[in-house]
Amino acid sequence: MKKKVVCAGTFDHLHKGHIDFLKQAKMLGDELIVIVARDETVKRIKGFLPTHDERMRRNNVEDTGIPDMVVLGNLDTDLFQILEEIEPDIIALGYDQRVSEDEILKRFPNCKVVRLASFHTEKYKSSYFRDSK
Repeated sequence: MKKKVVCAGTFDHLHKGHIDFLKQAKMLGDELIVIVARDETVKRIKGFLPTHDERMRRNNVEDTGIPDMVVLGNLDTDLFQILEEIEPDIIALGYDQRVSEDEILKRFPNCKVVRLASFHTEKYKSSYFRDSK
C-alpha cells in the first residue's frame, strides 16, 4: 500500500526553501499531496493577503513537478477538515509552521507527523521576498 504524504503552505514567492521543503516531504512516502492555502485563509491567519493569488501559487507549486497532486485548501475555518478527506499516512510540517504536532495527533492518531528541516533561512524565507517588493 502506498504511503500518502501531505504538506501545506502558502507558497507565495516560491523559492529554493519551498523546493527543498517539497523534496523533503516527497522523500517521506510514495505520493505527495500539497495543500496550497486559500487567499482568505492566509489573510485570516497571517493578517495579510499573499502577493500572488491562490491559483498562481497552486500552479507554481504544480509546475515544480515535485508533488503528485496539488489542491487548494478548504475555505472553512477548520484547517484540518481537508486532511479527513485526503487521509494521509504522514503529515510533513515546515520548520516554522505554527501548528502543534500534538493537536494533529489528537485528531489523526494514525498519522505520523514529521517536522522538516530548514533550508538556508538566512537567504530563503518568504518574508524576505515579500518585504523586498
